[in-house]
Amino acid sequence: MTHTQQVPATSRLFESARLGGLGLANRLVMAPLTRNRAGTDGVPGELMATHYAQRASAGLIIAEAATPNAVGQTYPRIPGIHSPAQIAGWRRVTEAVRAASGRSPMFLQLQHGGRVGHPDTSGHVPLAPSAVRFPETLTTPSGLQEAVTPREMSSRDIRSTIADFAAAARNAVEAGFAGVEVHSANGHLLHQFLAGNTNRRTDEWGGPAANRTRFTVEVVRAVAEAIGPERVGVRISPGAGVNSVEEGDTEAIYAALLPALARIAPVYLHLVRADPDLPLFSEIRKAWPGTLIANPALSREEAAADGGMRRGERLLAEGADLIALGRGFLANPDLVERLRTGAPLNEIRPEFLMHVHGEEGYNDYPPLGRAGRVSGLRPSGDGGASVPRTSAAGAGR
Repeated sequence: MTHTQQVPATSRLFESARLGGLGLANRLVMAPLTRNRAGTDGVPGELMATHYAQRASAGLIIAEAATPNAVGQTYPRIPGIHSPAQIAGWRRVTEAVRAASGRSPMFLQLQHGGRVGHPDTSGHVPLAPSAVRFPETLTTPSGLQEAVTPREMSSRDIRSTIADFAAAARNAVEAGFAGVEVHSANGHLLHQFLAGNTNRRTDEWGGPAANRTRFTVEVVRAVAEAIGPERVGVRISPGAGVNSVEEGDTEAIYAALLPALARIAPVYLHLVRADPDLPLFSEIRKAWPGTLIANPALSREEAAADGGMRRGERLLAEGADLIALGRGFLANPDLVERLRTGAPLNEIRPEFLMHVHGEEGYNDYPPLGRAGRVSGLRPSGDGGASVPRTSAAGAGR
């Protein structure tokens, strides 16, 4: 099933743009989307290289969350960026995108799951700001399981993790990425430090909002020192309760966080579920002096109707610089051309979003002019056949 949408005669979405020293062909960004298609060792394979190369018309691609160390793994088959094999796998991905587009730059999202992880998946007891158990089930190699109580991070753990993020950033550049996105959103480790219900510390890393922002600031600082601030973006999700976080004092958190980040001068801030009708969006736009990537808050109906184009247009008009779309790119490898021409959009097959491992519902969405599924894709060495979907709870997007 497809959905037809109307396109305006002119659209700022298709204007060329700049991101620091990078030239972008358009203002459309492929948002990071966890899809569980890496190998069991976290190594990206041919399946992932094909997937990103198919979507190389995006002005910027932010590749899915990759873990900076083993203990930070959230789910099975999440890619990492901390081993030589993982670096080599990602290099094949970036080379495939360059061969397909010639210019579309890629950033890699760096994500540590914190309490959103399980020993059966990572081989480690999860680390978190405080010993507060994740109150949901988690998909593991043996199926759904209750989460375990994480170990509260010591000062040494905190410093080691900050160093791991910096090393992961260097590895990403070695793998051919133009930069990295530090994931401080959606209930993962950095967001757990920000949120009052997951950070119950009384030392310099907890307590008042200014203290709870310290971990995110120090991670971003270390990453910027490692590869340069012009190669670093930061993703935030103010007020979002994803993965059972409750910030409690959202306004105070981001009033402290944004000026501290601005002093480090990362190349962009990426706002999740941006809504131009809420005061939060205009407040963040006023507070952030650099490039703002807005990921529109979309209903399923809006996403199906136009992939987020109308919301994107509105956000640009209200001050956003670039627009990040997830579901639109997920189901439409040629989303940019479809939006440009008003062509119908493919419908997402939600049963293949997460916790399945083959090309079905991943690389077989048809491009324009191609009936049925994309042909000519060889089986990947890291994916195998599809397996039944178990749970998409806590997606690391």
